[in-house]
Amino acid sequence: MRDIKQRDLIARIIISAIAMVGIFILIFILFFLIKEGIPVLKSTSLKELLFGLYWYPTYSPPDFGMLPLIAGSLAVTILSSLFALPLSILVAIYLSEICPSPLRNIMKPLLEMLGFLPSVVLGFVGMVLLAPWLQNAFELVSGLNLFNASLLLGILIIPITGSLADDAISSVPSDIRDASFALGATRQETITRVVLPAALPGIMQACLLGMMRAIGETMVVLMAAGGAAIIPRSLFDPIRPLTSTIAAEMGETPIGSPHYHALFFAGLLLLLMTLALNFAAIWAEKRWRWQLH
Repeated sequence: MRDIKQRDLIARIIISAIAMVGIFILIFILFFLIKEGIPVLKSTSLKELLFGLYWYPTYSPPDFGMLPLIAGSLAVTILSSLFALPLSILVAIYLSEICPSPLRNIMKPLLEMLGFLPSVVLGFVGMVLLAPWLQNAFELVSGLNLFNASLLLGILIIPITGSLADDAISSVPSDIRDASFALGATRQETITRVVLPAALPGIMQACLLGMMRAIGETMVVLMAAGGAAIIPRSLFDPIRPLTSTIAAEMGETPIGSPHYHALFFAGLLLLLMTLALNFAAIWAEKRWRWQLH
């Protein structure tokens, strides 16, 4: 018995240490971004950074308006989520409730493998195949735009969200399903009125994690979004999200310049946005579990 307690204590210490390392790494990243990003406020105001309409960091004097970049990030995240999240939930429902077990054993690993598809491959597909088709089909100036990037991002987050939502639905006890069937409910009624409400906290977490994946994606939006720092007014306007701005400009920016610090400030904004989504996922999970109980 003493050996079991000692092993449990050692395992608890190791797990706690690993968790603390992750927290310290996150705090270090946050501190580093603040340290390198805040000096940009010596060159411009916080209001101009967040609400300025023009991003011309190499002009004299430079303009560091990040509102078009923030709008581009939010637009591509929201549009890709509107496309991908319903499909992800439908895929999860099919895999967990409808799909035969032999077929599920094949489709579930394939779905998870799609989550490892390199984003640069999707970006290349968007540039070479999807962009020319959009340009010809809709008579556009360029096929590299918000719609192109959102469609590719949606394809990228479907495997992640679908797999996590499937795990949430599959974790609902079978006794709940059996009780619903015993009361005369059909399979459709059982899925929509019993299983999905019980799995809703996990499904919401999966959706928010998928949105986090979308808002932090770099290569797809860098290659397929068009690269124009403007506020999009239609689905076919080119955009320039925060991630693609950092990736495209950091390598040629003098270290210590206002432009350099502005890019780190953009990274700080991205981190805060993803943290907000993470806290929203935790809050949603706790709130819905409390209501269910």
